[in-house]
Amino acid sequence: MHLYIHVPFCARRCSYCDFAIAVRRDVPSDRFAELVLREWAGWQSHSVWGRTPRINTLYFGGGTPSRLTPEAIARIVEQVWSDRGMDRGAEITLEVNPDDVTPAAVEAWRAGGVNRVSLGAQSFDPTVLRWMHRTHDARQIDRAVELLRAGGVGELSLDLIFGLPGMLDRDWAADLNHALALHPDHLSLYGLTIEARTPLARWAARGAVTPVDDERYAAEFLAAHQRLEAEGYEHYEVSNYGRGGRRARHNSAYWRRAPYIGLGPSAHSAMDDERRWNQREWAAYERRMDDGASVVEGEERLSAQEVRLEELYLGLRTADGLPAERVAAETLGRWSDSGWATVIDGNVRLTPEGWLRLDALVASVSA
Repeated sequence: MHLYIHVPFCARRCSYCDFAIAVRRDVPSDRFAELVLREWAGWQSHSVWGRTPRINTLYFGGGTPSRLTPEAIARIVEQVWSDRGMDRGAEITLEVNPDDVTPAAVEAWRAGGVNRVSLGAQSFDPTVLRWMHRTHDARQIDRAVELLRAGGVGELSLDLIFGLPGMLDRDWAADLNHALALHPDHLSLYGLTIEARTPLARWAARGAVTPVDDERYAAEFLAAHQRLEAEGYEHYEVSNYGRGGRRARHNSAYWRRAPYIGLGPSAHSAMDDERRWNQREWAAYERRMDDGASVVEGEERLSAQEVRLEELYLGLRTADGLPAERVAAETLGRWSDSGWATVIDGNVRLTPEGWLRLDALVASVSA
């Protein structure tokens, strides 16, 4: 079993962000921990525990989880551990903004059980960081890495965003070089997308921003693949690279369709063909909890066809791929001839060029 906790609080909304967040100067850490643990208590009678009695990974995502007090984080980890136990060496990840990292915070996170940090760098370019509405600068990224390493964080991941509008004149190679100089164990690289109801969408609608063209987007994706693999990183999923086997175990569970529970506003849960998701907004989530009402906003059961499609999509987005018999021989031949896929040890695996076409390839199989 894997556990995700959505922490919605942020100091400000980034220009590209459409996640469920709550901008707060003062974060109600104790209140958040209280309500999330109340929701967690409601899961203890679920039948899934008969099959998967322990927690293998715990992930604090957001939002900005590092804005919670370390005491609130430790309280949640301790209660989960007390109720269900965790596997030896369980991965406990905290998403962190560079400006939240201090020696005291690192010490408290480690004492509270955190052993993996995902650091939201996004870029090292000052102009880009301001355009993104990030609350940190490049120097704070470097300092955060230094403090996290000195504080004994066992695994460090960096997030970067590529495919930015040309008007920013962002040097993608320079950002990759800077990231590599920090020797992270893991890198997550996400292509910028324009989501509705974001500042970026409004800028694009009035013509102030022109999205990057497909050619440049692909070139940056492929350049990162070549650069990072040359440095010894395994490109094991569309957006993720690990050095020395350091795959993100929590995220890898999603791609294997392992069961997971989501706690907090907007969090999703999945077991086999069952899906459910929580009320999106923090204020509504809090109100429902206080009223003793369910915080589940919706739920569904996937059909057998939907399960097969999910398995196909998730399998093809990883370097492990999926059994070649899942794809028709004619289709697989076309993909191979185009340089989009290979078959290794009986598994079909997309190439980086294939990953760029993942949605279209999956659609062609399921049509």
